[in-house]
Amino acid sequence: MLGERLALLVDEVDRAAREATRGARQECADQLNQALRRLCQAGNQAELADTLADATAQFAGGAAVLSIEDGMAKLESVRPNADARSAAGAQTALEAAPALRAAIESREPVIAAAAESEVGETLAGLAASTGDDRLAVFPVTSHQGVPALVCAWGTVEAAAVELLAQVTGAEWERVVRAAAEAATSAAAETANMAPAERTWDSLSAAEKQTHFRAQRFARVRVAQWRLRDGGLVRTGRARGDLYGEMKAQINEARTSFRHEFFAACPGMIDYLHLEMVHTLANDDAELLGKDYPGPLL
Repeated sequence: MLGERLALLVDEVDRAAREATRGARQECADQLNQALRRLCQAGNQAELADTLADATAQFAGGAAVLSIEDGMAKLESVRPNADARSAAGAQTALEAAPALRAAIESREPVIAAAAESEVGETLAGLAASTGDDRLAVFPVTSHQGVPALVCAWGTVEAAAVELLAQVTGAEWERVVRAAAEAATSAAAETANMAPAERTWDSLSAAEKQTHFRAQRFARVRVAQWRLRDGGLVRTGRARGDLYGEMKAQINEARTSFRHEFFAACPGMIDYLHLEMVHTLANDDAELLGKDYPGPLL
């Protein structure tokens, strides 16, 4: 009798285990399905980064998404610690974060110690705040390279996070391309140019590349100011006179931008001005100051 009861108990335990496994698989599949749908629906880079961080946090203790450009990793989104979100915008030089650089160069996930010498101060601090001493770095790959990284710590379901990172690669290309086209169109309208002359599709391949290089110049230059001249930026914002505080830097950049891009591409847009308004002045052009000469023509 004892043997029969034991056999019945084993069968019940086995059946319960199979049902639990099926339920866990179904729940995981549902979570992935919802996350992938949201990634494909993201309308811009910020929304895409937030969606990826949200989705990754479902399969880990915490997650952070970083954009990669010109040797710098910029923190775009953090989950789930609300206090840590204030760190968004912090930048880390890839040369000072070998684990991040390894993931980019290999295009493969990397497991690293959550140490400043491996992943930089910001990520090390985020992982340390939850008591984790290791984190996983997953590259977001596209045809153009690795435009972003997603980092996860705690108990990480690597297969799920890697799938999310792979899907995000194509979506990242989509939103970046859409943003470039929208910026070109909006700037053309601001300059009162005829739409027929300034539509993105009407530009040649060489002209489009020149626009992309101009946008990159603007982003890099303004990012350098935020890193190297952060005190001047904060003072300029507080006084409502960024140009007054950074006149030498801004004038030098304007001269370089005019010479390199306006001379080479008729109808060029002042992306440097747009980036200063958006990033330095927090979308408030008045913070540039009354003496700011305005966009280049």
